[in-house]
Amino acid sequence: MMVKPRGLVILGLSFIPGLVLGSSNTAALPATSAASQLATATQPINMGEDFNAFAKSIGLSSSQTCKLKAKYDAIVNGGNSPEDNLDLACQVAQESLGADQVDSAPVGQALINENWSLTCVADAYCVVLPRNTDETVKAVRVISYFKVKFAVRAGGHSPNPGWSSVGQEGILLDLQRLNQISLSSDKKLCSLGPGARWGNVVATLGTQNATVLAGRNPLVGVGGLILGGGYHHTSSEYGTVADNVKNFEVVLSNGTVVNANIDENNDLFWALKGGGPNFGIVTRFDVYTLPGTEIWYQLAIYGLDQAFDILDTFAKWQQNEGSSDFKANLILSLGIDSHVIGLVYSAPAPEVPSAFAPFFELTPLQVVVPATNGTFASLNEAIAPFVPMEQMRHDYGGVSSRVDAQLYKDVYTFWAERALAARDATGANQTFVLQHVPSNMVAQGIAKGGNPLGLIQETHQWWTTLVDWREAKDDDAARAVTIDTVAQWKKLGQERGLYLPFYFMNDSGRNQNPIAGYGQANVDKLNEVSRKYDSSQFFQTQQVGGFLLSRA
Repeated sequence: MMVKPRGLVILGLSFIPGLVLGSSNTAALPATSAASQLATATQPINMGEDFNAFAKSIGLSSSQTCKLKAKYDAIVNGGNSPEDNLDLACQVAQESLGADQVDSAPVGQALINENWSLTCVADAYCVVLPRNTDETVKAVRVISYFKVKFAVRAGGHSPNPGWSSVGQEGILLDLQRLNQISLSSDKKLCSLGPGARWGNVVATLGTQNATVLAGRNPLVGVGGLILGGGYHHTSSEYGTVADNVKNFEVVLSNGTVVNANIDENNDLFWALKGGGPNFGIVTRFDVYTLPGTEIWYQLAIYGLDQAFDILDTFAKWQQNEGSSDFKANLILSLGIDSHVIGLVYSAPAPEVPSAFAPFFELTPLQVVVPATNGTFASLNEAIAPFVPMEQMRHDYGGVSSRVDAQLYKDVYTFWAERALAARDATGANQTFVLQHVPSNMVAQGIAKGGNPLGLIQETHQWWTTLVDWREAKDDDAARAVTIDTVAQWKKLGQERGLYLPFYFMNDSGRNQNPIAGYGQANVDKLNEVSRKYDSSQFFQTQQVGGFLLSRA
């Protein structure tokens, strides 16, 4: 009989029946009226560029332009009602892109509800769904011209309010239709749209005997994960997911399209590899494929009382096998009732690879997925039965430190007490996840054109958590465990000389400021790149959420 203990989550891959998958410095937006939001969020209509020239630039006909300009003039002459301004922006987008590409008020609830976390569900004034780069350009020009607020959604997997959703104060630019997955004839390069989901990417490439560094959660979108850096099972060997991008196709705030790579717009190429949503909208990622597709993996459940043994073993492994055999990596998730260790080796093996020798001494309660030679596609399939689809409220947070078993155990003890209390009070489930970062992962980034993350070139760890709960009234209590645990990591880490100021963007909560942790020199360079490619600071002033440089 398969063991399915309550509270078992693997990097967001939930084994709880009925529980969903779980991948700034601003707090959740307060509830306000639509009129109040519009009044404070929408700027005066654009008075600089002639409307006729603007209309021509987005492909409107003479008759369309004449009809819409009459409304434009009425708004300008009548005092520019913010709601009228937004309404006209949505109508112009619809005329330019077509009715099927713009869902106007009232927006269909199914489209609004596509965000993974209920903390991010918000009723946008309208949703624009471009199908290609040209339509993305038109959407950006419309949003910029009317100076309305906006949010960008690729997979919508952030739990941070405003990161991939916007309320009645703005337009949601939804990239789900830019979901291309195209493999080159020599199978060395794959072109991906930002709206593709990693599970589909891995499965599609698997049928062509190819694979790429991907998101470990199949439901996560391509765009957000890469722009935040991205961590994969093979990151120890090849670097972050962003480090394995050859070229970014980017729509800039002025509506032009550029390619950013090692030869063209090299500074933008560097900035996009973990710099977040600050520079443009990426409409295509050209990424390198991996040289092999076969891997070895195993997944096992351990008892609650084995936490300290697991943490001791993990720290020992990090400093030895994990720092020498870069094909080896772990899924390590401690829960409220039980724990999970997933062993992943990026090559086939006739038996358990010796790189995992320290874990031989731990006796699992159950081997959920036995030792298997397969692919990343088959690994995703193996965990698929344990991924229920119920939508809930989610949160996460991150922190990093040098390797130290005692620090791990002390913080785990602190976290476990509070996580149990929060579950008793709210029903929230929480995880305690450690992610291995060897020096080679950092070296790979340097060798592949660099990135802005500012990582130390020594073995360390990135901690994260996933919190799942149901009721909005429990938001503060559920989130407090993560916030308090991050503070404890920092306090104990600083006292012991183990704390690192890096916060992995893909795991950072709304109250965190990951870009500031990249180091002042990198922050200064990111701001320089932002001013160069976004002179109007469109992405800093009109975008409602995300880890923006203006807030770093």
